[in-house]
Amino acid sequence: MGDVTPASLPPILLVLGDEELLATRAVSEAVARARSVDPDVDVREYQAGSLAVGEIAEMLSPSLFGGRRVLVLRAGQDARKDLVTALLGYAKNPDPDVQLVVLHLGGAKGKAFADGLRAAGATVVPAAKLKGDRERAAFVRDEIRRSGGKCTADAAEALVAAVGNDMRELAAACSQLLADTDGRIGADTVARYYRGRAEVTGFTVADATMVGDVPAALEALRWALHIGVDPVPIADALADGVRTVARVAAAGRGAPFQLAKSLGMPAWKIEKAQQRARGWTPEGLVEAMRAAAECNAAVKGGADDRAYALERAVFSVAAARQGGGR
Repeated sequence: MGDVTPASLPPILLVLGDEELLATRAVSEAVARARSVDPDVDVREYQAGSLAVGEIAEMLSPSLFGGRRVLVLRAGQDARKDLVTALLGYAKNPDPDVQLVVLHLGGAKGKAFADGLRAAGATVVPAAKLKGDRERAAFVRDEIRRSGGKCTADAAEALVAAVGNDMRELAAACSQLLADTDGRIGADTVARYYRGRAEVTGFTVADATMVGDVPAALEALRWALHIGVDPVPIADALADGVRTVARVAAAGRGAPFQLAKSLGMPAWKIEKAQQRARGWTPEGLVEAMRAAAECNAAVKGGADDRAYALERAVFSVAAARQGGGR
């Protein structure tokens, strides 16, 4: 936490965004910092939508008994106009013994309140939902770094693939890994812990197939089927993997963010497909699309052995990559 002094506590803190974990953490850290300055700090929480102006005046007026106060105002976007006016007036000349923490979802609703607090010099703590796997992987690395550990980029990506998008689950997974290791976390550590979870999606099968890693694709496929993943989404993911690489390869060279609009897919997906496209020829992709389509028809048409149809597709798609010439 470093050295915290009364002067280093911002009089107004605006926690802006709709990611509950980050917002909750920002409030906890603000309260902890205030307590390190004054262990007897008076912490009060209010819902902005149900708070009357008279109550706010009482909360923010200098206390007869002195002492530090932290006032947490939740759902700031719901504050009524008269409350917003009163708070923005207060923000121009805040009490140094009071810390006002306003949580605001950051959308269009109540935007004038958030903008006004920012203009008045509020310290802004971003708490927006993380977009895409890259931001979530950065969160994982930062989470582990904050606790004194080290995490490689591929380990962070593997953890996001294993655990998913829920921030609380990701934070809990980071804590678990730190508790059970020496703090140095590589992709092998994540694979050891999350073998069952990291390899259950059709996309894991498709990714390994598209780069020609048949053993990894088959291992992922067998594990997915073993724990009960339906064959249909696996077949869909394989077809989607081939189709995406074909579309991106046909679009020619270009930065992912520039191609995103014309291809109608997110930049991170284009970047991933560009990496997967290395080693493929147009002829190979045509052959792979045929194999993926046959697999889809077999799996969705109720073939007797859908697992065999999927395995055959993995071999056929990987062979199309090899046979397509480089």
